[in-house]
Formats: sequence, C-alpha cells, structure tokens
Amino acid sequence: MSTAHPAPGTTAPAPVTAPAPGAAPAYRLSTAGVVRSEWHKLWTLRSTWITLFTACALVISVGITMGVTYDGDDAEVDTVVFTLLGNQLAQICLAVLGILVTAGEYSTGMIRASLAAVPTRLPVLLSKAGIFAAVAFTVSLVTNVGTFLLAQIWLADSDKALVLTDRGVLGALASSAASLTLLSLIALGLGALFRSVPGAIGAFVGAVLVLPEVLSMLPFAAVDTVIDHFPAQAASSLGSIARVEDALAPGTALLTLTLWAAAVIGGAALLLKRRDV
Repeated sequence: MSTAHPAPGTTAPAPVTAPAPGAAPAYRLSTAGVVRSEWHKLWTLRSTWITLFTACALVISVGITMGVTYDGDDAEVDTVVFTLLGNQLAQICLAVLGILVTAGEYSTGMIRASLAAVPTRLPVLLSKAGIFAAVAFTVSLVTNVGTFLLAQIWLADSDKALVLTDRGVLGALASSAASLTLLSLIALGLGALFRSVPGAIGAFVGAVLVLPEVLSMLPFAAVDTVIDHFPAQAASSLGSIARVEDALAPGTALLTLTLWAAAVIGGAALLLKRRDV
C-alpha cells in the first residue's frame, strides 16, 4: 500500500487527536468570565442607556425645577427629599431596567445560550444582580449628589440652604440611592420569576406600589404595621436628613428592603434551578 507524502515545499497537517473520554472541556468556566459576560451584555443593550439617561434626566430636571420655583411654601419638607422628588419617577425607570436585565433575555431567547454556557445557572442570575446593583447604586448616587448641588444654586439664600458637609446630607443622598437600588433589585428578581417583561412590570406595580395603598384602607391597626414593612413604604423612610415620623427607622428600613430583595432573588434562583428554560 502506498503512503501519501506532502508535496515538496508544503507542511504536513498536524494530526487530529480525539479528546480522551471524560476529558475536561477546552474552556474553563470562571466567575470572572460570567461577570464579564454579563457586564458586556448590560452595556451593549440600547435600553440600558435609554433608561439610565431618562432616570438621570428626570431627577436632575425635577431637582432644578424645585430649586428655581421654591418660594418658601414647603419649608417643612426635608431639603434632600424636596430636592430629589424626581426619584419617584426614576424609580420606575430603574425598575423597568432591572426587569429587562432578566426577563428581557427570555423574550429574545438569549437566555438559552447563557444557560448553555453556564450549566450551573445560578452564577448567571447572581452576576446579573450584582452588576446591576453596582451600576444602579453608582448612577443614583452620582445623580443625587449632582442634583443636590445644582438645586443649591437657587436654594443657597433660602431656608433650605445646605452643603454636602452638613450633618446627615451625604447619608441621606446615599440612603436614597440605596433604596432605589434595592427596589430595582426586587424588580430584577420579579423579571426572573415571571420570565415576562409585561408580567413582571405588572407584578411590580401591583404588589409593590398599589397593594399597600389598597391594604391601607382596611380599618385594622395591625395592617398599618405590616404596610410599613412593604418595600415602597420602607423606601420612603430613607433619603431624608431627619427621621420620618410614623415610619421605620432608617436602619430597619434598609434591612427590610434588603430582605425583600434577597427573598425575591432567592425565589428566582430556586426556580431557575428547578424548571426548564
């Protein structure tokens, strides 16, 4: 039998070696790789830029408007709360973005590729939550500080004149950013639970924003205590220099929000492990 030889001046192709049975795959899955992947996915979405820009623009524009139009009628309102009234609108934007981070992948079908690359599944959800929390908190805090400083241009000669170094100001700005972040993480968890953008938005609006208002109509004192521990009500206890009357203490409110976010994301993680894509 004749043996083929490579033509003069050419190199023989390298022999192809079949992988040994049970050999490790050609790539090694790492936490850093999953985090990097989720980071790129977040920032390559046009919805990320649109919702973050809209949230920042709403907070800044409302803050400037409040500073320009202030005439002393709202002297009893906490200065930081007065300046950051736009956060009530930004909360919706960040919640929608949190839902898109998880439920959006189900609507496009990309979640199949993500979970195929990460068979253990949980690192995908936890990386999404961690990256989103870092981005939401950073953007919210920078926007809060910037809005406060801009509003003080017009409030400097009023009874609401403050500087960042005044006692409690930075803490109020940071706790406001934390409350927005934790509410958005609850929305992210709902997106993973429902796997539907409209369904998760409806659940967030209904359970977090509307349900406490409906329950408050019940004539029972115990209901008021329960309502105070709902996410939106706990968030309202944060973001002010002075403690809000008839509301949770700031530390308790922050813990309550953290537990809500952990419970929803934990439930989403449990279902992610148990059900099909």
